[in-house]
Amino acid sequence: MAVYQHRYQPYEGALTSGWRRFLVVPRYAYEDLVKSRIFVAQLFASAICPLIFMLFIYTHHNANAITVLGLSAADLLRIDANFFHAFLAIQSALSFVLTVMIGPVLVSRDLSNNGLPLYLSRPFTRAEYIFGKMSVLGILMAWMTWIPGLLLFLFQCYLDGSGWWREYWWIALSILCGSLALTIILALLSMAISAWVKWRSAASGALIAVFLIPTPIGFAIENLFGTKLGHLLSLATALDSIRKWLFVTSPDGQGLLSVGEAWAVWAAYGLVALWMLSRKLRAWEVVS
Repeated sequence: MAVYQHRYQPYEGALTSGWRRFLVVPRYAYEDLVKSRIFVAQLFASAICPLIFMLFIYTHHNANAITVLGLSAADLLRIDANFFHAFLAIQSALSFVLTVMIGPVLVSRDLSNNGLPLYLSRPFTRAEYIFGKMSVLGILMAWMTWIPGLLLFLFQCYLDGSGWWREYWWIALSILCGSLALTIILALLSMAISAWVKWRSAASGALIAVFLIPTPIGFAIENLFGTKLGHLLSLATALDSIRKWLFVTSPDGQGLLSVGEAWAVWAAYGLVALWMLSRKLRAWEVVS
């Protein structure tokens, strides 16, 4: 609209408060995602595992169900740290598949269509933009990992009583910390790759490669040179070691990497992703 017509009217509606302004980004992102049948089907698929694990917990405490199924107490899964570790490992794998599907387009579309200046020309900082884009994945992964995990934990506490709670209260913290570690690193990496690789298929392939290729390289270095230092390249190995440490599911409480090494790998990948984002997420002014 030409300025000389004097018909421009400023926005007079309600303003979003600053602390929740970043939620504007996931709100509009979800409007596009729900139009995809594959995305909706994957959300339903991610709810199957919690239902199965809830059925295991219920069966474990229901004598009639045990009798009908012809099982004995020895045949039932023990509800302990290994049980919740298995649940989180399965849901983490499903979260990775979800990230591969929607992560590569989080930032690339804004950069391809020069949309970033439209965000940053408003009262919207780069940090809020990054946090808003991360929350697109973060909210979805929360409903796939720690929210159902904590609900299963509370369900087990309700059925088994306070004795089980006093012994295994730390499992709730392990579920939360393991889920957040996965969510943060997946969101950062998918955004960084999306910012640098504009082609969706190539970005998805790059994200898969970052997680899958370093793992066999680490085992190859271990077999050839007799050292586990090659596993320092693998983020997937680091996340597995972190989960094993949180749930104490291996004899020494850790996996192929020590706890310190695993968190160092996690932090290194996160810092590299942040550096990649800082190089790309800039609003440029074109002066003619």
